[in-house]
Amino acid sequence: MTQIQVHQNDLQNRCEPEGLAEGIHPRSIIIDQDLRTRDLIGCHPVDNLFQTDGGVGISANCRQRVPKVGANQIGGGHAAPDLVVPADAGLRAGVPLERGPQIPFKGALVVALDAQAKRIHDADQFLGIGIAGAGQRQKGLHCVFELPVFHKIAGLFQSLRLGKRRGEAKYKGKKRAAHVAGLLLWGSVAFADLPAPMSDKDFLQFDMEQARLGQLLFYDPILSGNRNIACATCHHPKFGTGDGLSLGIGEGGQGLGPDRVPGTGSARIRKRIPRNAPALWNLGAKEFTVFFHDGRATALDTYDNSFDTPAEEWLPDGLDSLLAAQAIFPLTAQFEMAGNPGENQVTGAVHDRIDGAWPILAKRVRTIPEYGERLQKAFDLNGPEEAAIEHIANALAAFMKLEFRSTDSPFDAALRGGTGALDVHQARGMDLFYGKAGCSSCHSGALLTDHNFHALGIPGFGPGRTRRFDPMPRDVGRMGESDLLEDMYRFRTPSLRNVALTAPYGHNGAYPTLEGIVRHHLDVHGMRAVWTPEMAQLPDVPWLVGVDFAIREDRFEMAREAAALDIVPRDLTDDEIADVIAFLHALTGRSARVGVLGIPDAVPSGLPVAGQ
Repeated sequence: MTQIQVHQNDLQNRCEPEGLAEGIHPRSIIIDQDLRTRDLIGCHPVDNLFQTDGGVGISANCRQRVPKVGANQIGGGHAAPDLVVPADAGLRAGVPLERGPQIPFKGALVVALDAQAKRIHDADQFLGIGIAGAGQRQKGLHCVFELPVFHKIAGLFQSLRLGKRRGEAKYKGKKRAAHVAGLLLWGSVAFADLPAPMSDKDFLQFDMEQARLGQLLFYDPILSGNRNIACATCHHPKFGTGDGLSLGIGEGGQGLGPDRVPGTGSARIRKRIPRNAPALWNLGAKEFTVFFHDGRATALDTYDNSFDTPAEEWLPDGLDSLLAAQAIFPLTAQFEMAGNPGENQVTGAVHDRIDGAWPILAKRVRTIPEYGERLQKAFDLNGPEEAAIEHIANALAAFMKLEFRSTDSPFDAALRGGTGALDVHQARGMDLFYGKAGCSSCHSGALLTDHNFHALGIPGFGPGRTRRFDPMPRDVGRMGESDLLEDMYRFRTPSLRNVALTAPYGHNGAYPTLEGIVRHHLDVHGMRAVWTPEMAQLPDVPWLVGVDFAIREDRFEMAREAAALDIVPRDLTDDEIADVIAFLHALTGRSARVGVLGIPDAVPSGLPVAGQ
């Protein structure tokens, strides 16, 4: 068999500038190119049974995750994850690496590398051997060896074994017991199921002609009562499909994102939008059956129209998805897009009945020649006069299904078995996310949400989403929709896709940074104690100062808010928190900032394009 030996002098460089850790002296590495089936059977257990000391060299390229090594985690301790072999560290000579996985070991163990085989193991499982030039039989054997039961048994065997190996002293009783306990605990995390990668079958279908029409409508202020605000004003790609504010400035405001101002004179805003603008990523996924922070739009056939929404039985027929149904409600909201009573025909109709505004808006759109023609073509209508609000809603939904689908992040690459998809910090963060930190208990699945409602004790402020009988500026979350006491202060779990782009965080945008919201999840009471109003991203609105933080003066409300918790404290170090944040950055799609259709140069109404 052809072998290539890589000695210590080939390991002098790291992917990071500080060099090898002091006191670590990597041994030589032998790489076998032509591993045969019988060698595979004999060698595969070795990578799970070997034990070694501080002289181990961890070999991986700078993007390969190496949080733990081998079933016994290097003799009961943790391998140093910061030691790596660069992709160009003398590993040329025909070895099919291609930045593939590499194996940690001591001495002249024979291991094989192959970037073309399926992922060797999930990153929080063992870094087993690969199969160089593997045939079908070898790949099949490798799949068998991937079975968790085999690895757990192998690791447990190594932990319990006595005697000496390669000059190492036998385990002491306490160390052995601690190691076994650690292995069992680690195994419960290592074998937790990661979500399957997403594919086209996980998303709703859409029509491209409708999506192009929806793009124009999304950026056109024509759908607002006073023709001065578009969907994109509060859901702009520049701000991760949000607006960069804790609480948005809707109808009457001017500008975009954090630079938006509350207007002047009689047109100035009368109230901030009570909740943070939610991101729109992947809302075309079939698993989304509930929308809004309080879940007031759901895929339930409560009113014989397939959906349970604030419009109840007055919801228009012909909506092709829940995404389309939810798209028409901001159009009827006074402080979002409709405007104040007496300002326009739309808001007047809404105050009569919620469905009164939609025919007005549909007529406004279809009587613009270009929109009329596009609606007729996209929906195969007999004429523009047949276009109704459901066609507009379906076009908006088609655009969102296309434009804001984001499944090309490093996390997605890792789920698909991509070698080196995550760097070492992201890899450790992923281990914590699915293990010690407990994040995946709510942020589960490929979209990192359980679509359920949880009370997190986020510091309350703002006007609140008040009910008619409740004069207090508070937000009771899901309870406001369900009228169930157990739902008090519970809000829908957001998807974490592209979360690094969607600051600020929380249902009211209480935390301006990822670190802030992560630390809040770990220590709710501690973070509530240090939270200050200055952390809220709120444009200055002098006439609303008395309302913005009034609820915080009510000690009873604050006590109720702090007591209703569905999460428990978690103890993470600063370095571990940094690793979790690094993993959250790995959820950012590579094309998220670009989109598919992008921002149009102009819209058929001739009004200013939001964000141009």
